[in-house]
Amino acid sequence: MLIKVRDSLEVPSSAITPEDVYASRRTILKAARDSLILSAVGPLAFQTLWEDQAFGLAAKANPKYQEPALKKSITPFKYASSYNNFYEFGTDKSDPKKYAQKLKIKPWTLRVSGHVEKPADYLLEDFLKPLSLEDRVYRFRCVEAWSMVVPWLGFPLRALIAKAKPTSKAKYIRFKTLFDPKQMPGQKSRVLQWPYQEGLRLDEAMNDLSFLAVGMYGKVMPNQNGAPIRLVVPWKYGFKSIKSIVSIEFLEKQPKTSWEISAPQEYPFYSNVNPRVAHPRWSQKTERVLGSGLFAKRQKTLPFNGYADQVDHLYKAFDNTKLY
Repeated sequence: MLIKVRDSLEVPSSAITPEDVYASRRTILKAARDSLILSAVGPLAFQTLWEDQAFGLAAKANPKYQEPALKKSITPFKYASSYNNFYEFGTDKSDPKKYAQKLKIKPWTLRVSGHVEKPADYLLEDFLKPLSLEDRVYRFRCVEAWSMVVPWLGFPLRALIAKAKPTSKAKYIRFKTLFDPKQMPGQKSRVLQWPYQEGLRLDEAMNDLSFLAVGMYGKVMPNQNGAPIRLVVPWKYGFKSIKSIVSIEFLEKQPKTSWEISAPQEYPFYSNVNPRVAHPRWSQKTERVLGSGLFAKRQKTLPFNGYADQVDHLYKAFDNTKLY
């Protein structure tokens, strides 16, 4: 079982930053100056330009997440933007790119609620204006044992948390995707309980790796990949990275997630990448790199997707054989 993403922006080829630019993270700022999409305003500026439903993205490369540390090649954009899980647009991996193009992402409201001192309904562009946009490269796995490396543009989730000021009662965060069957035809099916929802423990959300993305490959986020704003949690399976977020709610008790409701024996709340524990229907010891071909040699799956040094401490009190 999987999830899907969408695509709403048709970007002319002249405006697309070549994938090989991202093989060297040192060139991201030059790419930002040269790209029509990355209308640089300053070294840390984030300018929202909503003409034609588009942001103008100006990013500062974050050296902590540069590609050499991952020792993996950047996945070509054509694969990362066309082989997607986004059940709101259908269950086939090609469905999001086919059906998400008409999704209206302007205006977009992000509701922050629950146990916080500053609940609010934000127009996304207003919320993003004061924030600095960062460039990060994450290794990203999905449920069917395939992996990719994506250069995301966005900001740490902890920046939103700091803005909301959670109270002492806030222990978890629940995220919800837009519910609009007219725009998202997959929501007319009963494959999942809608709207799609995910959850994190507050300390997981505060971890430096947890990231809210608004772009990828130096461009505005394609609709099939979760426009206009999505979560990235790189040490967990791909279905934890909820897309097209409209609600972020701070809770005292652990929320149920969509896949946990649908198949709790297969998709528990934490869903950390743990190759030592087999999924009920397949092994998780190895993975296939997206775009490498069906017959390419598979590689070993790393605990916590290769981010154990950054997140292992979050789960010392737990039985890690269950956090998969």
